[in-house]
Amino acid sequence: MVLEEIKTSLIMWFSYALIPCLFVDGVAVLPAPQNLSVQSTNMKHVLTWSPVTVPEEIVHYSVEYQGEYESLYTSHIWIPSIWCSPTQRPECDITEDITATVSYSLRVRATLGSLTSAWSTLKHRFNQNSTILTPPGMEITMDGFHLLIKLEDLGPHFEFFVSYWRREPGAKEHIKVVRPGVLPVYLETVEPGAAYCVKARTFVKAIGRHSAFSPTECVKVQGEALPLALALFAFVGFMLILVVALLSVWKMGRLLRHSCCPVVMLPDTLKITNSPQKLISCKKEEVEACVTSGLSSEELLKAWI
Repeated sequence: MVLEEIKTSLIMWFSYALIPCLFVDGVAVLPAPQNLSVQSTNMKHVLTWSPVTVPEEIVHYSVEYQGEYESLYTSHIWIPSIWCSPTQRPECDITEDITATVSYSLRVRATLGSLTSAWSTLKHRFNQNSTILTPPGMEITMDGFHLLIKLEDLGPHFEFFVSYWRREPGAKEHIKVVRPGVLPVYLETVEPGAAYCVKARTFVKAIGRHSAFSPTECVKVQGEALPLALALFAFVGFMLILVVALLSVWKMGRLLRHSCCPVVMLPDTLKITNSPQKLISCKKEEVEACVTSGLSSEELLKAWI
């Protein structure tokens, strides 16, 4: 009785363990993974499939891909995925495997010990052109009177087109192109009391596509415009500084002029006055006694000339 129960239990356990397996020519074979599909968003590509379940066992999976060149010229060559050969999860990030804008074939198989399933191939070839581009996440901040934007990091493939404007009738909309890795980004010096609005979208040059714009976000700058009295005070201060500067330049010019070209005072004997002067006349031919005579101013002038 006990032996029969043990025998029955062993048969049931063995049968239960092989439930997910198929028998081909009397040999147990793992079923191939089913329902292969690729989820691609913002140039991140993930291959998923339905898991092969074996109770109390861990099934491993291998993923391989084939590019357009291999499928045309070397169809027997498949390349193992970088991160998913093997893997225990029923999904594989194939982003780094998809390096060109061409169609790729993908296939998966399951492995359990010495058991290996057949390859299951993706029904439709995958091209990264079909990726879904979503609007970027963004955060608007203020640094004093500087308007800044911080954008979601989506990877090296992405550029951002940021549109911003002052919220008022007839305001001009500005566009700024932001390269990846330049974060946060300065947009504009704002005015106190004004409101500014910002929106952004992504662009992927490799596939020539862009996303929709993100929802518009507006921010109001704290503070008020400078009052008239403060502006007048600033103007008066500027004029005083200007006057002091001009006076300093004038004074410096006078000092330089007197230093370079000083005023020479003539001796009294060379000055011509209205009162009679004495003129000393000496002959050049011989040395004689000087005769002093009194002359009028006009005569003195003629004699000097």
